[in-house]
Amino acid sequence: MADVKEIASGLGFPEGPVAMSDGSVIVTEIANRRLSRVGPDGSVDVVADTGGGPNGAAVGPDGKLYVCNNGAAFDYVDVEGISVPRQPPSNHEGGRIERVDVSSGEVEVLYEACDGRPLRAPNDLVFDNDGGFYFTDHGIREERTSDRTGVFYAKPDGSEIQEVITPLDAPNGIGLSPDGSRLYVAETYTAIVWWWAVTGPGKIEAPPGLLPHGGTLLTRLPGFQFLDSLAVDGDGNVCLATLGSGGITSVSPEDGSVVDFIETGDIFTTNVCFGGDGLKTGYVTMSATGKLGEVPWPRAGLELAYSA
Repeated sequence: MADVKEIASGLGFPEGPVAMSDGSVIVTEIANRRLSRVGPDGSVDVVADTGGGPNGAAVGPDGKLYVCNNGAAFDYVDVEGISVPRQPPSNHEGGRIERVDVSSGEVEVLYEACDGRPLRAPNDLVFDNDGGFYFTDHGIREERTSDRTGVFYAKPDGSEIQEVITPLDAPNGIGLSPDGSRLYVAETYTAIVWWWAVTGPGKIEAPPGLLPHGGTLLTRLPGFQFLDSLAVDGDGNVCLATLGSGGITSVSPEDGSVVDFIETGDIFTTNVCFGGDGLKTGYVTMSATGKLGEVPWPRAGLELAYSA
């Protein structure tokens, strides 16, 4: 197991870590319906109460935090001392994209639908260098049916949203290659990572083929493993939060082969972001046990389009 140092505990299914310039890390607490700032000393302060289920988060060009709120798409139950998410949810209130002022805690709703179709359970997002962002909609699994969802592209001022990839099966993590030419998406239950060529802001080029979404397979993890969010490191490796085996699996952008596996000991390791000197510290959300941890990373992380 990697030498993961616990920074904070007692968090409500933390996700969406964002490393801030002051050394703190903002996380979403999905089960507690809020955003919190974790200081280097382990202190936890509430940034904003969003309601619903705040999930993935990223800093936008205006320095505000953009949040995928799944609208309470999961219930959380205690199973032998760990928090386990379950669907169908008992009180789903609809998904949305929110903008949060981290100084004041003000929460604005930017998008609740696209082309007249309500967003179901927005999950994770990534900004490009043109100021727009891609995000996944994980969808809802009912007792006998499951949503077919996809990937959207939106402007941060609330003026435009479009669906760019569909259909996908529970898309979760999303990221861009270092040069912005590839968009990566991880599906949770299939444990597959797909990629598409990016030809412009919100423009995806899919080669002709049998798959309706046109994605190219990067990798599919074997065994009892599932995928949550992802990050991309400075070498272009795709770092996958891996449920079941409990850690971060980094795979090569060339052939999808495993570069390394950072084990955390938490079966619901849900996300990683990079910060610290030279972006060589991985901040990992360990959601089953409600912890945020840090671990020295073997490579530098990728500098994101925007930071605060």
